[in-house]
Amino acid sequence: MLYLLTFHPCNEYNNFMDYKDYYKILGVERSANADEIKKAYRKLAMKYHPDRNQGNKQAEDTFKEINEAYEVLSDPQKRNRYDQLGDSYNSWQRGGAQGGFNWNDWINQAQQQAGRGGATYRVDSTGFEDIFSGGFSDFFNAVFGGMAGGMPRSSPRGSASTARTTRLDPRKAAPRSIERNVSISLDEAFRGTQRILQVDSRRLEVKIPPGAGNGTKVRVAGGNSNGLKQDIYLLIELLPDARFERKGDDLHCEVPIDLYTAILGGQINVGTLSGNVMLKIPSGTQPGQTFRLAGRGMPHLRNSQTFGDLYAKVKVQLPKTLSTRQRELFEQLSKEK
Repeated sequence: MLYLLTFHPCNEYNNFMDYKDYYKILGVERSANADEIKKAYRKLAMKYHPDRNQGNKQAEDTFKEINEAYEVLSDPQKRNRYDQLGDSYNSWQRGGAQGGFNWNDWINQAQQQAGRGGATYRVDSTGFEDIFSGGFSDFFNAVFGGMAGGMPRSSPRGSASTARTTRLDPRKAAPRSIERNVSISLDEAFRGTQRILQVDSRRLEVKIPPGAGNGTKVRVAGGNSNGLKQDIYLLIELLPDARFERKGDDLHCEVPIDLYTAILGGQINVGTLSGNVMLKIPSGTQPGQTFRLAGRGMPHLRNSQTFGDLYAKVKVQLPKTLSTRQRELFEQLSKEK
């Protein structure tokens, strides 16, 4: 698809836009590799996810910043451009930081990158906003709005922005599918969830089915452009969970039991995503022994009525202190072994 790129009046940027330090937002060094960036993102996304901070506007804003930083630093092309901007911005600061930074140069470069070569085509843009309805920041739009593969954005301030016609090779005129990363919690993956997308003037409610996991793609029909169909895909990323580890449709967890239950046997209450269940512990259970709870795992993506299993690994907790009587009994047992 060919996008009709939209830009703010250049002078407006000089007055209000601040530089965003995406490395600082994710808490990583500028030399961080892709795995380090992804690990930092997932940790912060889990902490500030709206589902875990309902009604907390500050957490919601932080979550948006985290996603924007990851959008840039996880994309080699965007990261390279951002690093170039960072070098120029740092040089400007070292020079005494007099006057406003020349954002115009960077906006013009973005425009030139998008408009090199080919005939001129004017087409409708698909305004694909951030899934949490806030869109990206002015900073992101200015620096990346004109990059090949960048997302077209409307003026965040609703000001009189100017539409520029993009010059692209007609052989590349076919619309490409758009992919956006979406982070969901394990509970959302278990029950299914939804997100709100803004596509042009339409608000679309997108359902994410139960059983979705890392790499699952949810297709959203994005409409037509130049008579050609364009789809939007939500690429699911599952946030880490403190209780369970997911492996396919199976879940794994640790369950603590005391020494006496391990030796004598008994029953313990095990929390699952579908409610608590009682697990029978046989006498003589060993530390690290694993029990299978059939059907207590994740629903299958293609059949939400079929479930994986939950594997509960026993963690025996030894008493840290003993009463005088308890010590006497243990000493007596040790002599009878």
